[in-house]
Amino acid sequence: MKILICPDKFKECLTAANVAMHIRNGILEANGEVECKIVPMADGGEGTVEAIVNATDGRIIHTQVHDPLMRPVNSFFGLSGDGKTAVIEMAAASGLALLKQDERNPLVTTTYGTGELIRFALDEGCSEIILGIGGSATVDGGIGMAQALGISFTDDTGWEIPPGGGRLGGIYKIDPRNMDPRIRHCKIHAACDVNNPLTGPHGAANVFGPQKGAGPDEVRCLEDNMKHIARVIRNELHVDVETLPGGGAAGGLGAGIVAFLGGELKPGFDLISHAVNLKEWVRWADLVITGEGRMDFQTSFGKTPAGVASMASGNRKPVVGFTGSVADDPDKFRQLGFAAVIPITDKPMTLEQSMGEAGKLLENAAERAFRLIELGRIFQP
Repeated sequence: MKILICPDKFKECLTAANVAMHIRNGILEANGEVECKIVPMADGGEGTVEAIVNATDGRIIHTQVHDPLMRPVNSFFGLSGDGKTAVIEMAAASGLALLKQDERNPLVTTTYGTGELIRFALDEGCSEIILGIGGSATVDGGIGMAQALGISFTDDTGWEIPPGGGRLGGIYKIDPRNMDPRIRHCKIHAACDVNNPLTGPHGAANVFGPQKGAGPDEVRCLEDNMKHIARVIRNELHVDVETLPGGGAAGGLGAGIVAFLGGELKPGFDLISHAVNLKEWVRWADLVITGEGRMDFQTSFGKTPAGVASMASGNRKPVVGFTGSVADDPDKFRQLGFAAVIPITDKPMTLEQSMGEAGKLLENAAERAFRLIELGRIFQP
């Protein structure tokens, strides 16, 4: 029997690779003769670099960039095994987790460090970049990223606009003539799983500003600035990103990737599954196993388990999900294609206990599940 194990991470608990390893250990405890293939997954957020590096026998490159407040910070990006594709998590340079609670202020934070990571990837000779844009600390429309790559943003007196979402209202002219020329020969894909536009009640400022530390007055300022930069982009670059689905992702970075770099926004699962050849491994398998830390109504909105289930059921392969907790009607998961969704807890316990014992709980749950699968095979007519 051939089993494909392709889970996402259990957030703040286990990486996707660790989750897969524990599931495999449990299965082998039940039957040491089955063949397991591990393909850790992600949907464009944390773990994206690890997933593609592991799947392609690539490597992680460590470097130093500027954090959201323009301070030096140690960062990283991934390089695929063939050296052609770079994988970047923007949160590794411009993420909210890099700031203390009292440092969070999207009027001053910038995506400059993300642009530096892109530049370092170009230095490695990459012809393609996959950019995960979850977890940002910014609402700067991608201006900082573009500045790091040589694009100039000046006010009506010709002075360069300083970094930060609060300064965008002063931009008068965009000059891309000094943009790193290698960008034009590089395909850039952003993993984007939200449809928020750049402006409006569902836009970058109103939805994501408060998450990054903006109060009501700051949100109004950021919204005015997003509208302003959309007009300037339309006038200067002849690109309309104001209503672009996903343009508001990561505080407008989605719009900036399209407007300044000629990139495209794609669902994260689609990008990652293609990069790791997931469809071929699904076809190889007799049984597909996936999962994540919590499976609920959000699972169907582009999350890894739903993507895996859809791909598996489309290839007539049974799929099982393991999760720390289930918070929805089981029928909804069956509608997504799951044969079963299995919580790993085996007795009453707190969330802290469950997270602390997640590895062992996963192994035990996988062993129990596979012993039942083996029992079913014995009685199969």
